[in-house]
Amino acid sequence: MKKLTLAALGLIAIAAVPTYAADWSDTSLGYRTGNKFQEPGIPDAIKKDIFFLNHVSGYSLGSNFFNVDMLKSDSKDPANATGSNGAQEVYVAYRHNLSLSKLFGTKLSGGILRDVEFTAGFDYNAKNTTFAPSVFKVMAGPTVSFQVPGFFTLGVLYYNEKNHNSFGGFASGGQVNVSFDPTYQVAAAWGIDIPLGPVNSKFKGFGTYTGAKGKDGSAIDTKPETLVDMFWMIDASPVLGAKKGTWQIGPGFQYWNNKFGNATFAPGDTGGMVNPKTTCFQMALEYHF
Repeated sequence: MKKLTLAALGLIAIAAVPTYAADWSDTSLGYRTGNKFQEPGIPDAIKKDIFFLNHVSGYSLGSNFFNVDMLKSDSKDPANATGSNGAQEVYVAYRHNLSLSKLFGTKLSGGILRDVEFTAGFDYNAKNTTFAPSVFKVMAGPTVSFQVPGFFTLGVLYYNEKNHNSFGGFASGGQVNVSFDPTYQVAAAWGIDIPLGPVNSKFKGFGTYTGAKGKDGSAIDTKPETLVDMFWMIDASPVLGAKKGTWQIGPGFQYWNNKFGNATFAPGDTGGMVNPKTTCFQMALEYHF
């Protein structure tokens, strides 16, 4: 817990350093939806409606990324396990990428390499289910960016997480407030421009592979976790008489294995546990301003 707090304070200090005005920025509001999301302990596929605010900007020494997702599940993922109302969830993510070539005034590019950066950030998540998760993650480490039409980054980060588990107190050796072991995360993010004749499109998304992080709140060993969220967005602005890049629409796909570090068990597997793997097609709409 102490290490996590110190790491969080360090990230706040890093985020406070850049006080320069943004050289460029892109802010968007959006909506996406899918019918086959999965949650631990629920064998049925879940429909979710997701509204989000996204902001990315660049300044003389690097860039900032901020995103807020507000998620609403259908009744198969109930709020507090009662009634027919689906759960509500909020997920906040922030990343700061500090360009080492700009910071030290030296060239760190060549060939397929565009730059070397230092990435630091945090995630926060809360959901009104009986499990009552309250996730806080910090991560920091080196990232490389590659020469592509758009951007593509790949980093190896220090990762530390704490969470809440309402059932943890009932397990032998379990705990309600969980501080996981520090581990690593391999993190990729991309937004690659793909022109389709007169139509502009972008293949965008992120992927993470997070190592095992010790025991969870029920004193069960966690497993490595894989999450990929990707979209192919088409610029529909010309059809709507709007400025280029304003309206974007397209399909997406989410893959999530060992969600939250819990081992994947399909319904009917030995042991009676359920944590289905997520393989969900999505549709997304974004308004950029």
